[in-house]
Amino acid sequence: MPTVLLATFSLLPDGEYGGDRLVAAVAERGIEGRWVCWDDPSVDWAAADLVAVRSTWDYHRRLPDFLAWARAVEATTPVLNGAEVFAWNADKSYLTELAGVVRVVPTALLDDTTLVAGLEEAFARWGKVVIKPRVSASGLGLVIAERGHIEQLQGLLPAPWVIQPLVESVRTRGETSVFVFEGQAVTQVDKRVEGAEVRVHEVYGGSSAPVALDPERARVAEDAIRVVAEWRGADLAYARVDLMVWEGEWVVSELELIEPGLYLDVAPDNADRFADLLARRLRRRR
Repeated sequence: MPTVLLATFSLLPDGEYGGDRLVAAVAERGIEGRWVCWDDPSVDWAAADLVAVRSTWDYHRRLPDFLAWARAVEATTPVLNGAEVFAWNADKSYLTELAGVVRVVPTALLDDTTLVAGLEEAFARWGKVVIKPRVSASGLGLVIAERGHIEQLQGLLPAPWVIQPLVESVRTRGETSVFVFEGQAVTQVDKRVEGAEVRVHEVYGGSSAPVALDPERARVAEDAIRVVAEWRGADLAYARVDLMVWEGEWVVSELELIEPGLYLDVAPDNADRFADLLARRLRRRR
């Protein structure tokens, strides 16, 4: 029986929410799937047939260690998407690289030396703006600011940052996440904010629900992943593409190529879809 190690982190040793469904789906396909913590020194990664990074939700706090781990593991065992993709995707500056080839939420870069001039330029261009660390997750460190309200910037985490317009449609249209497995859009989850919040995460009062795939959003997501795969020369087994409405069109707000939660608690069918993906990948190795 082939073995797939599902990488998680120490605060979620049993994996992402609904992770038992994924283990069961994998077992139904004749594969042993086990949740293991990525930084557990007792894990024999070389003994596995495949490693899938799933809920390593502390990577943004420990990025050098996490990337070193991924590179060490893939020296002996295939790691889906791979360490170089992780390194590229961990820094939100990738949005500025994508802007020339994929429709994205407009994004500029800031650091301590460019903060004042960059803010003035962004205020003039967009009015209200969102600033967040270039390496972050789950909306951590996000600050909303506008000209004349310097106190709003006191919550900034350490540089560097990305700065974007405040996409007001998130409060009316919400945000969409499209899961793309091996280049094909398979699932859509729509997310809503609560009140005046702009973050859709449940911890901030947001909610998520699976919906039927919208062809337009599926196309935008698939096109983005195809472009990245070709551009980076990468084999992208899985991705989550987050989309917002900007200037009347669905555009990419983020690509999640490292450890996107599968929303197994609200979209349980993703367990079977991801298990099928793992089975196909294992067959290719035979």
